[in-house]
Amino acid sequence: MMKKIKLGLLPRVIIAIALGIALGNVLSLPVVRVFVTFNAVFSQFLNFVIPLIIIGLVTPAIADIGKGAGKLLLATVAIAYADTVLTGVLSYGVGTSLFPSMISSVSDFSSVVKPEGTAPYFEITIPPMADVMSALVFSFLMGLCIAYSNTPTLKNAFMELKEVITKTIAVAVVPLLPLFIFGIFLDMTMKGDAMRIMTVFAKIIVVIFALHIFVLLYQYVIAGAIVRRNPLRLLINMLPAYFTALGTSSSAATIPVSLRQTLKNGVRNDIASFVVPLCATIHMSGSTLKITACALTLCMLEGIPHSLPVFIHFIM
Repeated sequence: MMKKIKLGLLPRVIIAIALGIALGNVLSLPVVRVFVTFNAVFSQFLNFVIPLIIIGLVTPAIADIGKGAGKLLLATVAIAYADTVLTGVLSYGVGTSLFPSMISSVSDFSSVVKPEGTAPYFEITIPPMADVMSALVFSFLMGLCIAYSNTPTLKNAFMELKEVITKTIAVAVVPLLPLFIFGIFLDMTMKGDAMRIMTVFAKIIVVIFALHIFVLLYQYVIAGAIVRRNPLRLLINMLPAYFTALGTSSSAATIPVSLRQTLKNGVRNDIASFVVPLCATIHMSGSTLKITACALTLCMLEGIPHSLPVFIHFIM
């Protein structure tokens, strides 16, 4: 009997991106609107469930760590912020060196406008019970209180909530992410004007992508040296998370995949459950790199002052 072929998340995400790009100019508008409608509903569900994921994972993780949780929290926040600022300064330094010659041929980009989105057939609003930052602060508060006090009932309640969240991620979030990513790229390709923006900023995007790779390499080289593991192997294990982030453009939406791959890299469950949701919210090195580069490009194009002190303030 032929064995059933089971694709992992990474191949499914890659296939979803490729199909979205390939079919964007082939499928009719009514068909595309079906996927756009799914995305509208699923994104509302994601917005609702992400704060619950943070509460359900971070709180019991802090409680599990015990009385060292406070020091771990401070250390994680300090490292995340320092690295975020570092990547912003790196982006500024590279940009001031390379961007002037790259954008010298761009005389007018006023014709580049935000393309019209494809309207879904219907929308459902699912307001989250808390925003991401409120969920994070609540998790800190409850987790630290449980870690430093004798509250077994409260701890057990959050442990059970963790089981609910873990099941929700496995059944309702991760399996549907490839379809969600397919819909995003399908809509992007059908808009058409996105290619015009890509043409104007193509060289800048290549530099930003290269900087992302460099940042990942130095981060994983440091981590690999500390734990005495091959950094390239650790990076390869995280590819499903990277492609999910590429498809969804959301660190928070990528939390379930990042957590799963982090555990596969051998990180302890309590540490991974604590650090991954936390750093998806506060370790914005990739976003800072991209935002700094794009802001610097626009400043150069528009003749806006962009000295180092101005951008240090902007980055911080």
